[in-house]
Amino acid sequence: MDQSLISIFQANESAPEVLQTMRDIASLSGVLSDLGSQNAFQSPSEILRFLRVIQLIYEEALGLDDPIENAETVYYRYRNRYNDPEPPTKEKVEKVVNVLVKYNWISKQSRQLKMRDTGKRMMDALIRLANDSLAYYMHDDIGRSLFQARRDAELSEAYDDQGISGGNKIASMIRNVENAIQLMKERELEMLADRHALPQLELIHHLMQDLELKLQERFRQFQTLEDSLVLADLMQKGTAALAEGTNLSLGMINKYLKFTHMQKTPLSSTIRPEKVREFIIQMFDPPLDSDVPNAHQLLSFMEQGQYEEEQIDGLWIPIKFPAPLSPYAIGEAVEFLENYEPIVESSDEIEEEILYSSEEISQDKIEELMRESSWLLTKTMIKTEAIETYLEEYEEVPIEQVIIEATSSEWSDVINGMTAISALVGTKKIIMLKPDQKKDFPKYERKWEWMNHEDGSYIIRKRNHRREQEE
Repeated sequence: MDQSLISIFQANESAPEVLQTMRDIASLSGVLSDLGSQNAFQSPSEILRFLRVIQLIYEEALGLDDPIENAETVYYRYRNRYNDPEPPTKEKVEKVVNVLVKYNWISKQSRQLKMRDTGKRMMDALIRLANDSLAYYMHDDIGRSLFQARRDAELSEAYDDQGISGGNKIASMIRNVENAIQLMKERELEMLADRHALPQLELIHHLMQDLELKLQERFRQFQTLEDSLVLADLMQKGTAALAEGTNLSLGMINKYLKFTHMQKTPLSSTIRPEKVREFIIQMFDPPLDSDVPNAHQLLSFMEQGQYEEEQIDGLWIPIKFPAPLSPYAIGEAVEFLENYEPIVESSDEIEEEILYSSEEISQDKIEELMRESSWLLTKTMIKTEAIETYLEEYEEVPIEQVIIEATSSEWSDVINGMTAISALVGTKKIIMLKPDQKKDFPKYERKWEWMNHEDGSYIIRKRNHRREQEE
């Protein structure tokens, strides 16, 4: 095809024909919008009645029926033509006609409703859209994709061959075929489990073959060098997709027929291990068009229940088995083992020079660190926390008051308190002083006595190294 296709997306947007085209689209939108506001599309039956009304007007414009004088003529013609239990009223038909007149689809003359060119093309588009949709939904999900692919090929013939862009119909056709193949793969087990699926499988295969011929015919229309370069990827992609689809549908038919033949074959009384081994090998990754089933396909076919208790034989058992390795994974592993070369890194080790550093501290600092470490060791063996916490609140306090108020007056707590005070004195955390003068100290109830009554009056003071140095 040497001439470029006419496309709205390639045209100059300010061209008069482009502006007129947009007016047609606007008129279609206006008709649908006005009728929608009048609840003409409130239900599927209302939409169907609208299509029937414009069909009557369209047939008259083609000369297939008598002239239409007014909306009343359309109303009575509708009543005579269609067996509708709830036909539209005269008022509804009148509203539809007025909307069509408003947007210049038809014109009212003295004795006739006259169809305009815009209305003829818009009505034709709506009627074809409805018929295409009806034909589309008459197929199952796989047949719909294949039907749409065939329609793409037919539209490409009707538009592209006449120099008018059909909207990338070849690419759309290939994509619909790919969608159909994907659905076939997903529903393969379901179809094999259906005892009435053979006619459907044959129909799918015939559609695949028909599409393959149409695609090749489409490609032959693009013989120039420029077109072939543009469509090179599409040609390769489409050829591969249709080849896969044809082989897949043929393989499903072959498996179905072989299953049926196997059911009618009498069972042998002996088992030949070599035949079983050969069949198992063939079941591993068979070609798409092969009649050899894999395990899933075999069990799915047995779910048809052709004979008594066949479904039990083909029962799916919910047990998790290790996922089988794909042939690609096995091939990669074999290639890796055959071509494996260990990577040996050089063992040259670089010896790092060890750097030593020296640090000098004073003797006083060493003594302080030694005292601190000795104190930490002491605290791990003697509990001094209660005494230390109490001394945080008092600068000077009698030893008896410290022991009893920090712990209790029980004999065991007093012994532990004296041990803690001894540890604090030994580590120079506190000092013990004799009182300068007799003072009245608090009296406590206790079941023990000091060996020397003056021992209980010793004063405990927290050691303050800074103050001692100043003194």
